[in-house]
Amino acid sequence: MYDVRTITEAVHGERVSSLPEQRIRQMRIAHLVTDTRKIMDPAGSVFFALQGPKRDGHQFIAEAFQQGVRCFVVTEVPEALLEDTVWIRVADSMQALQDLAVFHRSRFHYPVIGITGSNGKTVVKEWLNHLLEKEMRIVRSPRSYNSQVGVPLSIWQMTAEADLGIFEAGISTRGEMLNLEQIIRPTLGVFTNIGDAHSEGFGSTEEKIAEKLGLFPHARALVFCADDEQVSGQLRTFAAAHGIETLCWGRTENADLRLLQAEAADGRTVVRYRYRGAEHSFTIPYTDGIAVQNAMTCATVLTFLSRTGSMAERMADLPPISMRLEMRNGINRCTVINDSYSADIYSLRMALDFLRQQKQHPKHTLILSDLLQSAKDERRLYGEIANLVRRYGIDRFIGIGPVISSYSGLFTDVDASFHASTQDFVSGFTQSSFHNEAILLKGARAFAFERIDRLFENQWHQTVLQVDLSAIADNLTAYRSMLNRGTRIMVMVKAFSYGSGSYEIANLLQFHKVDHLAVAYADEGVELRRAGIHLPIMVMNPEEATFASLVDHDLQPEIFSFGMLGLFSRYLQKEGVSEFPVHLKIDTGMHRLGFLPEEIDELLRIWPSSMHVVSVFTHLVGSEDPGEDAFTRQQAETFREVCERLEKGLGHGFLRHLSNTAAISRHRDLQMDMVRLGIGLYGVNTTGTSLIPLREAAVLTTTVAQVKLVKAGETVGYNRKGKLLRDSRVATLRIGYADGYPMSLSNGRGKVMIRNRLFPVIGNVCMDMTMVDVTDMPGIQEGEEVIVFGRGLDLKDLASWAGTIPYEIMTGISQRVKRVYYGD
Repeated sequence: MYDVRTITEAVHGERVSSLPEQRIRQMRIAHLVTDTRKIMDPAGSVFFALQGPKRDGHQFIAEAFQQGVRCFVVTEVPEALLEDTVWIRVADSMQALQDLAVFHRSRFHYPVIGITGSNGKTVVKEWLNHLLEKEMRIVRSPRSYNSQVGVPLSIWQMTAEADLGIFEAGISTRGEMLNLEQIIRPTLGVFTNIGDAHSEGFGSTEEKIAEKLGLFPHARALVFCADDEQVSGQLRTFAAAHGIETLCWGRTENADLRLLQAEAADGRTVVRYRYRGAEHSFTIPYTDGIAVQNAMTCATVLTFLSRTGSMAERMADLPPISMRLEMRNGINRCTVINDSYSADIYSLRMALDFLRQQKQHPKHTLILSDLLQSAKDERRLYGEIANLVRRYGIDRFIGIGPVISSYSGLFTDVDASFHASTQDFVSGFTQSSFHNEAILLKGARAFAFERIDRLFENQWHQTVLQVDLSAIADNLTAYRSMLNRGTRIMVMVKAFSYGSGSYEIANLLQFHKVDHLAVAYADEGVELRRAGIHLPIMVMNPEEATFASLVDHDLQPEIFSFGMLGLFSRYLQKEGVSEFPVHLKIDTGMHRLGFLPEEIDELLRIWPSSMHVVSVFTHLVGSEDPGEDAFTRQQAETFREVCERLEKGLGHGFLRHLSNTAAISRHRDLQMDMVRLGIGLYGVNTTGTSLIPLREAAVLTTTVAQVKLVKAGETVGYNRKGKLLRDSRVATLRIGYADGYPMSLSNGRGKVMIRNRLFPVIGNVCMDMTMVDVTDMPGIQEGEEVIVFGRGLDLKDLASWAGTIPYEIMTGISQRVKRVYYGD
């Protein structure tokens, strides 16, 4: 906690305020805020108005002020000074955030491990925490907070009560590591590996390695893998030049920890290695090579720290690392948020931020276990948790564990109950006690909250659509970065948000401040309103039977024909409604819905006073196709002419939009007042170009129900279409055309991915099952995960095999398929 003067000096800023000096001296800052959605203690927070190529934090100053923040770091002080406010003016707000983190880091002198590399940073960090947490009080990066913003926020957690810091650093282009090195100042460096991630930001692999090594010039030692001669050679040269001790592992003879054998069987791997002439071994609960690499990196770190005493025992229990919150539908119309990633005070705040964003339920419940191995005094820790419960407006609090139960007296102003153990809670659980609420599960691994999670789980079959909310947010940001200043964005959430979910996606978009949403039918809009979505919503296919719903729920219909105009006009007149907001659809060449250009004069002649035109739009026919660019230009010119006539005839302006997802990137000069973003939000690039970097946002998985040996000459599936030419191993999968897996993928046209290999569909796809030939990979077992699309199996490839387009695949995923939502 710092006073304003200290922060001003640390960020090299200039203080601007009309507050009395005594008031300013009384202000104490404990929290750094860069996102108004994550303001927890406004009086104790300073808001950094970060400026970047995609967003200017100064736009959110008023919102932060409204929430109670009174200290701001800005590059420009607003002309209309908000009362009772302290402004700290700096040249660069991002640099100021990093300067403050450098100042804070300088106050602590215990060891700090800095981790970088292309992959494995977060897993190594979390596994090191698992291996060391019983004997050391550790502060570490939350999740994958390794960026120019994430690292300062991570370092801000450092306190005098900790014994060790573990922080990861990630970069995507030249020059970024210098800032992170000054902030982290690691005493021990860990270089995980080098790969293709973010390679586009560097001229060569050597340059990329050199940039990442910029984290370590002041480290005392460096841990790495010696197997890649190019990498290890460059690391050894760097270490020698800076007087840094090295400790490496690998299969090569010159490795300090020489890997002798990694033998996988029955879901586990026994790892044997030699160090200083003596052989050692440990077992990990994984069979893949990446896990072995990460485990050996951890073993090398523990060897350097002389902390190998109980390593073998703890390696046997290495946890799976999920770097996201998981959200899904549960019993009795509940939403369950399972955050089993970590259990500490900082990650609890992050999870509560996510919970607070869920507006679809009137009640929020937190189920929390004891927080183990915290660096804080127990009474102080649980007092802080009680304050969080109050500040986040938790309606019901359930504490599980002997320690949190002993501090039950701190939770007096909330509906609270306590249980000594997970078993105690499970034994007394009744489904009827939970109804229409958002439930956050936050438990330390020792409390086995997966048992509680199962209590809230609807009985779904094992086909799951996993939706990455963070990827959706990043894709939205990527498209926004291509917009002209002032261009608004409408996002299409019709057809259950292209199959990915309704209010879950709309809720995210609302928090990311999109301007409009669009749905196909009124009932979709009504559902969003009931879930707390207050953005303007355009209904693209209004029907006479839904007019009352449109008006009652403030939904804005698309008017596309004289018939619809007359029906809705008469309804509004009967109800005494005037100036109701509507959107006009113009047909410039799609010839699906909309008024033709030659109909505009008649439209203006009869336009009723009961309606007010919010926007006028048209639909491009082939914006993704370079061969149709001339027609796209023709459509745009026709649309401009129609809009000019409409504006003159209506006597007022309106929003104009014709750019769909493909046009945002391919026809940036056609953005006009607003663009409409559709399937690109979910990471599907329909343009066939790399103009815009997108993240995959949806993964469809299922599981193997059975594996059997079938003799050559036999057939598989209905109508005996799958004829076997050899003795085969056939895996039956829990997915069929009733789930949205197209029948057209039968008989070898479709493929699925198991263990990173593709296997063909054999025979006809059934209603609930699909069979694949897994003969070429022995050992595939019942219950094993199968990728239908995503994670290396491109949705566009699946659509191509099925003879369709990604839109049809996404929107065809059945509602019986379980949706699970993740967020970083």
